[in-house]
Amino acid sequence: MLYRITHSTRYAYPSPVTQCFNEAHLTPRAAFLQNHIDYFGNEVSTFAVFEKHDRFAAIAASVVEVQPAGAEILSSPPWEEVRDLLAHPLQRESIAASEFIFDSPYISALGDLREYARPTFTPGRPLLSALEELTCRIHDEFKYQPKSTSIDTPLLEILRDRQGVCQDFAHLMIGALRSLRLSARYVSGYIRSGPRFQGAAASHAWVSVFDPQNGWLSFDPTNNLMVSDAHITLAWGRDYSDVTPMKGLTLGGGGQSVEVEVRVQPLEV
Repeated sequence: MLYRITHSTRYAYPSPVTQCFNEAHLTPRAAFLQNHIDYFGNEVSTFAVFEKHDRFAAIAASVVEVQPAGAEILSSPPWEEVRDLLAHPLQRESIAASEFIFDSPYISALGDLREYARPTFTPGRPLLSALEELTCRIHDEFKYQPKSTSIDTPLLEILRDRQGVCQDFAHLMIGALRSLRLSARYVSGYIRSGPRFQGAAASHAWVSVFDPQNGWLSFDPTNNLMVSDAHITLAWGRDYSDVTPMKGLTLGGGGQSVEVEVRVQPLEV
């Protein structure tokens, strides 16, 4: 699939800002434009405005080709076998993956999350089968409700209220997996629009889980599916804090309002 993507972020301030410093994770992975590479291998753009202003807009435009997934995954090891391998990693890929089993700023491996995951991760169950069920459960048991939460809403509140947006569902799934000492990372990107997909009006988020037999497997709990050529990856990290699409600091301004608009348009190949 070939897509044209436009991601606009507009800031307005009640009073003038004298300076602002910004960081953006808005360049799709494997794109040609590079400013600097962060710890996780994501391309990051930084910029500053040193003149007084009361608004500014950052617009990222890309044309991206997404290849379909390879051969269908037919089997995976028992999830306990993967957990034990990550506890004592020997191969380079497993060592790199093991850093994603630990807590991060927005995700703690809480006992409540472990209890939520436990009915799915039964003894000896293949990892792939358990991941498919956990993805389905989050999709079916939680309501996708835009503007019902903020990025600071605690995971236990999401678990209690059973509603949120794609970032919440990704954090919830990652927390449940890390509570079992499995390796899971947060992926930021976009999803094509259409009646089959939720979350296309803004940046999207999903989960990648390490399987030593098959590599990183990606799941979208918001839409109850394995990631396909309908998804465009921007960046990945431990959680949202590592890959925030736009963040920065300002001097002055007295607060701000932010508008974000995302368009993902399929193109003829």
